[in-house]
Amino acid sequence: MEASAPCGARRGWRRSRAAGFPLSRAAVVLVFSALVLRAPPSVGYLAQLPRGIHLTQDSMKIVGSPNFPVKVYVMLHQKSPHMLCVTQRLRNSELIDPSFQWHGPKGKIISGNSTAQVTSTGSLVFQNFKESMSGVYTCFLEYKPTVEEVIKNLQLKYVVYAYREPHYYYQFTARYHAAPCNTIYNVSFEKKLLEILSKLVLDLSCQVFLLKSECHHVKMQRAGLQNELFFTFSVSSLDTEKGPKPCADHSCESSKRLSKAKILIERFFNQQVEVLGRRAEPLPEIYYIEGTLQMVWINRCFPGYGMNILKHPKCPECCVICSPGSYNSRDGIHCLQCNSSLVFGAKACL
Repeated sequence: MEASAPCGARRGWRRSRAAGFPLSRAAVVLVFSALVLRAPPSVGYLAQLPRGIHLTQDSMKIVGSPNFPVKVYVMLHQKSPHMLCVTQRLRNSELIDPSFQWHGPKGKIISGNSTAQVTSTGSLVFQNFKESMSGVYTCFLEYKPTVEEVIKNLQLKYVVYAYREPHYYYQFTARYHAAPCNTIYNVSFEKKLLEILSKLVLDLSCQVFLLKSECHHVKMQRAGLQNELFFTFSVSSLDTEKGPKPCADHSCESSKRLSKAKILIERFFNQQVEVLGRRAEPLPEIYYIEGTLQMVWINRCFPGYGMNILKHPKCPECCVICSPGSYNSRDGIHCLQCNSSLVFGAKACL
């Protein structure tokens, strides 16, 4: 976990409540509105994307192996790589009168449709890949090495997995010096704080959720008992098509938008410290305690998907669809073993 300011004493903001005065709801609105107006609409910092997110480029071509099934990862609703019906050795060889035939997971012959296409050279490629398309695909190749030789047969298998970006989010915690617990001032302040944080990240198609808010009495060494609010909230990204400004640009990827939202929120809390530091009058009743902002990056997979670096080393940070014999019923990060599960993407062990 990382803090918004270096560790150490909370510089100067710990004062007894006798030195403060109640902050009205209107004053809370004015103080925080001023801070929001000072925050810029965007930040240039970009986070590193999870490895394996760009595996499905149009130019990627994958060859088969006669010794083992080849794993292929296709991002949900995207175009797949080209799966060639040849091995690496045959790809560089001349084939006489080649014949290609692809069979899907249920043994059905693939002749070509709007979602699956077999090219003239025998490659299989998917458009708008769906999780139900995951499974084992087999290509049967017949060819002659030379005109004089007899026909040879080759069978190649591909295990095609749907994958998707993790459902990741930031979880923040922050502490505020508070009014007496169970008072209307704290409730009003909490609502206004969440409203301002939500507006702060709205243009990034991100949303803020309050996970927990508790008021506690804290014994201080020199200031006696203090009332403190402990806030825990999350910031997650919305689907871009659901946000206020839909976009398909590379900069709209969830991880990039979340990174920008993180910086805006850090700046927002730092600005509260700056504003309080310039005050000549006593501190208000409710104020942010410097150095208490902490955050952690959390990964979660959608039901039916999980991460497994041992099983999927080529897509270690992808949420890959659960294989038969496993399932994920909640938003955890692992597919659990279930011998009765016989399908890809199981969400329950029946």
